[in-house]
Amino acid sequence: MFIDIHGHTTTYPELVFPGRKEPFATPEQLIAMYDEVGITKAVLLPCVNPECLHMVQSNEEILDVAARYPDRFIPFCNLDPRLMFNTPKADFSPLLEHYKAKGCKGIGEVCANLWFDDPRVTNLFDHAQKCSMPVTFHVAVRDGNIYGLIDELGLPRFEKQVQAHPELVFLCHSQSFWAHMSADVTAETWGGYPKGPVVKGGRVPELMRRYPTVCGDLSAGSGHNAVSRDPAFGYEFLDEFQDQLLFGTDVCSPANRADVLVWLKNVLDAGLAEKRISQAVYDKVTHGNAERILGL
Repeated sequence: MFIDIHGHTTTYPELVFPGRKEPFATPEQLIAMYDEVGITKAVLLPCVNPECLHMVQSNEEILDVAARYPDRFIPFCNLDPRLMFNTPKADFSPLLEHYKAKGCKGIGEVCANLWFDDPRVTNLFDHAQKCSMPVTFHVAVRDGNIYGLIDELGLPRFEKQVQAHPELVFLCHSQSFWAHMSADVTAETWGGYPKGPVVKGGRVPELMRRYPTVCGDLSAGSGHNAVSRDPAFGYEFLDEFQDQLLFGTDVCSPANRADVLVWLKNVLDAGLAEKRISQAVYDKVTHGNAERILGL
């Protein structure tokens, strides 16, 4: 059984992002893709932040899709930290409780281009913790011309938020997070997909050892690269953090059939077949941790 912790879809495929050849997959296309490779369910993440796409998606669109296919999709809601008058005093709890009652199991993908420790971001995390809803986020390496919460090399601002929110589960995602798998990450490489052997002592393992609420969303090329660039280290990492890692794809369009739909799945299947990870590790990463963290 596989639960994809990071999926996207649209019921309005008419508009294509400039420079791309096709829109997000429709729910029906996404289900067909999952059926091809044996993915049972997926978390759907609304794209509400204007930095991320050419159109703003509503939580209601995702809830509608999940209601039509309740056996296949798990809805998250998403709130831009600038919502409700762009103030760090906005009371997000009534909104989050509303969406939680509608079936939303978490918040994200947060892509607002604000500093990780911006008071408005802190406020969103305050209410997420209060409402017991995990948060999926994207990390940016700079301000402007990019999407995601902005941090510095070493992720110090993210760690401040983890310390300030000890009961909040963070589902960590994006190349700027996973590049910190290795201790030799630099200002030139942390926004991309570093290759080669992992140097022990990286910030990602350090943070995950120190904070059990720091969990890894292994979706996209970034999550796959983190565990495949150095297979020996990758399988050791999967074993050590078997309770904090979650399978994901970040499938966006039908073209992803050839890449992120199968990349991580192939790594996990090979690891199990070659006895480089145990059945228990495989089960936790593929679905067990998602079931536990999301209360499925």
